[in-house]
Amino acid sequence: MYIYTDFTSYASKKPLALSLGMFDGVHRGHQSIIFELRTIAAERGLETAILTFWPHPRKVFCPNEELHLLNTIEEKACLMENYGIQNLFLKEFDEAFRSLSGVDFVKEILVNTLNVKYLIVGYDHVFGKNKSGNFDLLQKMAPEYGFEVVQMEAVNIHNNNISSTKIRNLLSDGKITEANEMLGYHYPLSGKVVHGKKLGRTIGYPTANIEADAIKLLPKKGAYIVDVFLKNSQHKGMLSIGTNPTVNGERVTTEVYILDFNDDIYGEEISVNFREFLHDEIKFETLEKLIERLDKDKELTANFFKNH
Repeated sequence: MYIYTDFTSYASKKPLALSLGMFDGVHRGHQSIIFELRTIAAERGLETAILTFWPHPRKVFCPNEELHLLNTIEEKACLMENYGIQNLFLKEFDEAFRSLSGVDFVKEILVNTLNVKYLIVGYDHVFGKNKSGNFDLLQKMAPEYGFEVVQMEAVNIHNNNISSTKIRNLLSDGKITEANEMLGYHYPLSGKVVHGKKLGRTIGYPTANIEADAIKLLPKKGAYIVDVFLKNSQHKGMLSIGTNPTVNGERVTTEVYILDFNDDIYGEEISVNFREFLHDEIKFETLEKLIERLDKDKELTANFFKNH
């Protein structure tokens, strides 16, 4: 897959089957668009492409809003490549770009620069200054500018439309199973292993503190069962998100205890996939009560992996 951060670096004039949008999460709704792009591209001799933006437009329009996303840029690019996209355009959502009208965006970017011949948009997609671009505008311009446009319907699960916002809300509620079902994969989190207070090793549960990207959405505070990926190997783990209230912690940390593992991994890159929610964050009266709960969580984690 080729990744472009600037349209001027795109030299190919091969016609494209393209879709545009944030694609946060690259969830099953997005995957249906990608599948359709690949099908049409194969039939018509086009290349597949996604045009997405960074930062999220909401960060530009509402700079003081605290917005966390389902994917980092790296995660999004990896998912796009895994799903077979050939060209990924990561366009900075800057002042010049946001000032383009819907008509100018179609003419200057989609037609003249990217040579789009087949365009797929989501069921609720708008673009251009003051949201002046939409599916109706694209339908009007398509014949004159030589491209075809289709609008994809929402994908739903259990009569519930899939959306990035809904997935964020599910994760914030600790509903990992439902979020993963909408994503079509297990929600990931990656980062470097950094030094913490090292309390865990004194009670028989040494943990790896994960320093994740600040833009990444952390699920609800609590304990989780996770897959752990480290140095090209996979392990079983239980992960805690919270402030360690039992020892009067204040800063939110993400710590994972890896079952049957004792290596020194400070400074290493680590990834986890969330599998199941165990329980909310708990403040225990004593360390002994904390250890009892950790023992129970370890047993639940081991049993989970026996059955999965």
